[in-house]
Amino acid sequence: MSPATDTSVVSDVLGVLATPETTAGLDNPAGPAAVAHLRTRRSNPDLEALDFDPPWPPRPETLTGYIWPLRNARLTHPFGPSKWGSRIVDGQLFHDGLDLATSCGDRIRAAHAGTVLAAGRHYDEFVGWDGDLTAYTDRLDAKQLWSTLPIVVVIDDGNGYRSIYAHFGKVIVAPGDVVAAGDLIGYEGMTGRATGCHLHYGLFSPDETARFGLDPVAAEHMLLPSEMIARVDPLLVLPPLEDAGIR
Repeated sequence: MSPATDTSVVSDVLGVLATPETTAGLDNPAGPAAVAHLRTRRSNPDLEALDFDPPWPPRPETLTGYIWPLRNARLTHPFGPSKWGSRIVDGQLFHDGLDLATSCGDRIRAAHAGTVLAAGRHYDEFVGWDGDLTAYTDRLDAKQLWSTLPIVVVIDDGNGYRSIYAHFGKVIVAPGDVVAAGDLIGYEGMTGRATGCHLHYGLFSPDETARFGLDPVAAEHMLLPSEMIARVDPLLVLPPLEDAGIR
């Protein structure tokens, strides 16, 4: 992540909320925090001499507006080192999200407001692979393997991060849909590599520079890139477990 910045100081100095009205007519290459910062500097020339920038991507612990996508669920697989993980971090197998389980067909809701980027089995271009996916997608086409992939929803959360929801039985959103936190996006299932019905929830920023590796055997077999953008622990942004009945 970017070096730590005192966000309370940044907020006090910026003194502006990024809204459609305040950002109208401005380029927005990095997101609302950067636009708010730029707009404030344009209207307050004295701030140019302060030489500060809000961190981008924002530190996960500064993010707000997240809710649990499943309530009263079991946390069956936490984020972190795991012998069942398929990513590589510091030479160890690693699980790059949270697995939550209730029952097949349970309602999965958006953890944060945002815009749907992918909904279905064609999602890989939105999940942060670091490299060309042509060989991978050509293999799926040639062997007719798309149906073996999980059904996934990827949502741009509008704050520099994307939420990834995987293993749906059915989704009810489509690319381009705008959702609010708590909106129904689909139903719990076990598509893809899953031993039972559950939701895999992941979180990452496309602007992150750190990388996770992929299990070399899986990368070679699937013709996938060997690295992807690093994920963050969703527990950093979600409310306390007990608030949602998570056990």
